[in-house]
Amino acid sequence: MGANNGKQYGSEGKGSSSISSDVSSSTDHTPTQAQKNVATSEDSDLSMRTLSTPSPALICPPSLPGFQNGRGSSTSSSSITGETVAMVHSPPPTRLTHPLIRLASRPQKEQASIERLPDQAMVQIFSFLPTNQLCRCARVCRRWYNLAWDPRLWRTIRLTGETINVDRALKVLTRRLCQDTPNVCLMLETVTVSGCRRLTDRGLYTIAQCCPELRRLEVSGCYNISNEAVFDVVSLCPNLEHLDVSGCSKVTCISLTREASIKLSPLHGKQISIRYLDMTDCFVLEDEGLHTIAAHCTQLTHLYLRRCVRLTDEGLRYLMVYCASIKELSVSDCRFVSDFGLREIAKLESRLRYLSIAHCGRVTDVGIRYVAKYCGKLRYLNARGCEGLTDHGVEYLAKNCAKLKSLDIGKCPLVSDTGLECLALNCFNLKRLSLKSCESITGQGLQIVAANCFDLQMLNVQDCEVSVEALRFVKRHCKRCVIEHTNPAFF
Repeated sequence: MGANNGKQYGSEGKGSSSISSDVSSSTDHTPTQAQKNVATSEDSDLSMRTLSTPSPALICPPSLPGFQNGRGSSTSSSSITGETVAMVHSPPPTRLTHPLIRLASRPQKEQASIERLPDQAMVQIFSFLPTNQLCRCARVCRRWYNLAWDPRLWRTIRLTGETINVDRALKVLTRRLCQDTPNVCLMLETVTVSGCRRLTDRGLYTIAQCCPELRRLEVSGCYNISNEAVFDVVSLCPNLEHLDVSGCSKVTCISLTREASIKLSPLHGKQISIRYLDMTDCFVLEDEGLHTIAAHCTQLTHLYLRRCVRLTDEGLRYLMVYCASIKELSVSDCRFVSDFGLREIAKLESRLRYLSIAHCGRVTDVGIRYVAKYCGKLRYLNARGCEGLTDHGVEYLAKNCAKLKSLDIGKCPLVSDTGLECLALNCFNLKRLSLKSCESITGQGLQIVAANCFDLQMLNVQDCEVSVEALRFVKRHCKRCVIEHTNPAFF
């Protein structure tokens, strides 16, 4: 189980804040007596919680990595085994009162050095701590306890791990964060729950009910959640912009709940503000489901449908009717997508910057010509495994998409040095080029590319019959280029 605590991260998923971990350090494996006396019952947890109660903590099995928070990371462990549960610890005392405890005398300048820092500075320092260290700080004194649970430190909750009881953890955390604003977490904007197989609809219902300001939700690999729970989240979190349900095989659609649809019927289909949607590995998604998604999520700009194997060209036609703002689209491994589907995708015109059609075996030069003709601002194209692509398609692409920066045409046996020459003479800004397993490529084509594309940073020629001299030529002309190859003589 892991969790992060920090500022909200960007579109690539960086930086975060998290929930509490076991307050034990990574080197202290013996639980304290207070930890042993903690009540594990959910009812007792709730009865203990007042405005002066301490933070809920997640007890992590020793075999699991600790939480990560901000820029640091550490591992916390406990001798408590079995199911991971949420617990509530007692608040720290203001001073040590045990008669047997004697505090060692210290110089006056040592005693109050950190206490002189203002609260704002302390909160800033806490924002860089890993979660288990933040919990340790919360047990030092009442002032630190209050600062460690400053809402600004809890804009993000991140949970990972297969054994964690995510539903209960989310319930305890959201209630703790709702103390100052009953029933709602106004500061929580990001929830990332990756690979937690024990997340169920109950956990998503908790998020939907308590987090109206949620902007980013990632539940990748949580295959026990269903459409109904997702509907609740998108209906009750109107600011949700980023949704990742990749690997959630039961999710077949993104839509409003029936109640929300009736209530907002005059504006039906325009109430979901999602811009980024990842449904990779949602195997049961079909054309009709994509139709519903497109009709409700009209503001989509990033859509990833990798390995949604039931989709066809008809589903892409629905998509283009409603979602005219898509900038990035992936239909990799959608084996029923053909040239007709690419003709629909070409309707995005200059808005399309990223397209992945890898292993779409029905795509040929015809489909590539459609995209190249109308999508002149394309920057990234992944056509690996499109065996119908030839030099003619590459030539048309190079002449119409001159600002192309990344191209993957690996496993396209009909592409030869002729296509590479056209690419090199038109796409001078090319930075990444993959030619893996292109049987017709030789060292001559590589030399032409290297002589014209000086900004090349990555070249993949694995399983290609190219000489050592050609590879050295590339290295001399493109000094920053990383070459991936299978020629043992070149190093």
